[in-house]
Order: sequence, then C-alpha cells, then structure tokens
Amino acid sequence: MTTPIHERPGDLLSELIQFETVNPPGEERACVEYIDGLLTEAGIATETLAAESERPNLLARLPGGDASPLLMQGHVDVVPTEGQEWDEEPFSGTQKDGFVWGRGALDMKGGVAMMVAAMLRAAEEEVEPAGDVLLLVLSDEEVGGDVGAKYMVEKHPERFADVEYAIGEFGGFPLRIDETEFYPIQVAEKRVCWLEATVTGRGGHASRPQRDGAMNTLGKLLTRLTEHRLPARITPPAREFIEALAAEAESERAEQLRGLLDPERTDEILDELGPVAERLDPMLHNTVSPTVVNGGGKVNVHPAEVDLRLDARLLPGVTPEEFLEELWEVIGDLEGVEFEVARFDGGEGNRVDMGLFDLLSESLTENHPKAVPVPFLLTGATDGRFFEQLDIQPYGYTPLKLPPTFEFEALVHAANERVPAEAIAFGTETLSTVIREYGSA
Repeated sequence: MTTPIHERPGDLLSELIQFETVNPPGEERACVEYIDGLLTEAGIATETLAAESERPNLLARLPGGDASPLLMQGHVDVVPTEGQEWDEEPFSGTQKDGFVWGRGALDMKGGVAMMVAAMLRAAEEEVEPAGDVLLLVLSDEEVGGDVGAKYMVEKHPERFADVEYAIGEFGGFPLRIDETEFYPIQVAEKRVCWLEATVTGRGGHASRPQRDGAMNTLGKLLTRLTEHRLPARITPPAREFIEALAAEAESERAEQLRGLLDPERTDEILDELGPVAERLDPMLHNTVSPTVVNGGGKVNVHPAEVDLRLDARLLPGVTPEEFLEELWEVIGDLEGVEFEVARFDGGEGNRVDMGLFDLLSESLTENHPKAVPVPFLLTGATDGRFFEQLDIQPYGYTPLKLPPTFEFEALVHAANERVPAEAIAFGTETLSTVIREYGSA
C-alpha cells in the first residue's frame, strides 16, 4: 500500500518543483490544478479564482469552530534559472543525499508543500480547530503579485472575512548569531517603493569633454546614494528583535546590541559589529539601491537625459514623501535630478498584532526544544503586505530545522537551491501542530 503523499512531504515538494512555473510568464495553472486534485480527493472544499486563466489562485477551507479563520498562504511561481550553473537539473525535483533539489525548494514551493501536507493530514485525522483554516495557493508573487495576492485582496476581500492572522513566507528557520540558534518569526516587513529618476544635462558632441553634464551628475548621484546611509529609524519590531538578541548575549555584547536602539549611536555601532551588521543595517534604515541605468544612444554624443531606476525599501509606517525627504538630505544640492515614485505597496504597516506569536513560538519549540524563537522584521517583501490591507496580521512562518552548515539565504534565488527532506518533514509537523492547537488557548 502506498504511503499517503501528506506523509511524504519531501516527495510532494519534488512533484511541485517539476512544474516549471518560472515568472515571467508564470503559467502556474498545472501546478495549482495538481494541488487542487490532492485537496479535493481528501474531501477539502476548494475554489479557483483567477484574473488570468493560466494564472489561477486556489482557496481551500478546512472547517473549524466559531473562532476567526486562520489563513495559510504561499506562492508557486519561481524566479528564472538562466545564467546559473546547477549540479542537478533545476526542475527535476531530484532527491539526492537527503536533499530535494530544484528551483522553489526554498522559495517557496517548500513552504507550500508543508502547508498542503499539513492540511491533508488534518483532514485525514479529522482535526477540528477552533476556527476554519484557509489555504491560499497563489500565483505571481515574484513579479509583484498583481494577479495573485493583490488580485485576491482587491477583488475577493469577502473570502477573508473575519480572518485576523495569516501565515506565509519567510520565518521559522535558524539564524545563528554569537553561537545562539535563533528562529526568527516574521511579524513585519519593509515596503516596496520603486523609483524612477531622470537626470538631465546639456548634451553635445562627445569630442568636447563635459564636466557638468548628465553623466557627471549621475556619477555624483550614484556615489552619494551608495556611500551614505539614510537616517536610523527604530521601529517596534526591530526593537523587539534586537532586545531578544541581547537577552541571549553576554553582558558586553548585550550592551553593544542595545546601543543600536539609540539613533544617535546606531550607525557607529553598526560599523563596529562586523558581519552581523549586514543583517541588522537594513532593519534600522530605509534603503535605496540603484539597479538600472538607461541613457545615451551614440558613442560620440553626450546624453542630455539619463534614466535611473532604484529599488527602495521603506520601514513600516514610513510614507514615500517622508522617504524622499530623507533621500534629498543625502543627495544635497544636485541639480538636474528628479524622482518619481513608480510603485509603492503601502498599508498602515506600523501596527503589529502579536496575538498569534505565542502559538507559533510554542509549536516550534514543541518540535524543536532548543529553538529560540524571536520576532523579526523582514527587510524584503512578501505577499503578506497585501493582506495587511484587510487588517490581517501576516506572519512569516515556514519552519525549517536545518544543519549548521546550511546557508538558507544564500541559496534563495540562487543556483543549486535545495532543502533537506527532513526539514520539510519538520515544517509539516510544526504547521500541523499550529492547525491542531489553533484557538485552543
């Protein structure tokens, strides 16, 4: 007799990886239909909602009691693999040496496999949580979520009536700092704010050098943006994270970490901290990264206009207007530069509801007693930002128990993305605990 797929979450992940859902174009339909089939066969009610026929979203519901529904959400689109050298085919789902290999193993078909397996297990065991448990399988996270989470929130908000908490990527994986194995649970994330800058100058024939043209201004702009931090800002979730780190540190290190919470000292201490500062720095500042330059058409002509695109990430509660004020303080008196906000995925963003944190923390330690869960501010962005617009508190929680040498973040979007099959089994068990215990307190 074949072991049910929910008892083999590593095999389920392998199956999901074999659907080539590279975004763009995405084409997630076959993968979503496969998941739909598994859930429907288990007697779980599902519905499909789509802005584009080849890019559907699947919503499943496990019935519970009268408490608020709990939402689990994850995406099945993945980033491209072009230009990367893989030891195993990226869409083979190869299982080798205890690992499941392939694009999406970590981001985030691994998380989806755990959620699906946990739902299937709960259905088989006839678990009745205090409230309904919803599973939302999404398209299009990697290119902005317009036909995925954004579409669901804007066009079908009634599907999430009374939901207070959502679980998605990323969180619940080990973060080793000063010999302590923390397990960050994401309670907030930075906001996407894409900018378009126009840099203008007088142009002219390139045989006559210019020291005041658009290229000169562009060079100064790039230098100032990349050499200087924006002002330190201490948000509540960053404060909680750093206080949690300090609580586990020796006294001298703890004092240093707590010093980060004084904006007058933040940057000075970051410069003293070494490698750990790379993780903490963007949690304590708005950031802006120049990423794309377009300008000039002929090698012998000074361009009169250069276009620059920038990826800015704003701390919770910061508006684009406040951010641009910070930006101009750094740029100074440069003339010929204009900024336009091309996209801002905002929301209130400064309210964190910790009501689910204890359950997530206890479910983690029940399955891994040595774990030290801590609240965490993600410096990237996830689909969770859209659900905030419905007053739903998103948590990053895709639990993985990983070996000490495993570089989780280095493999996301990279060649040889893979995950231990045992880690997927651990995550499934932990999410099963969440479903079983939800609302029981």
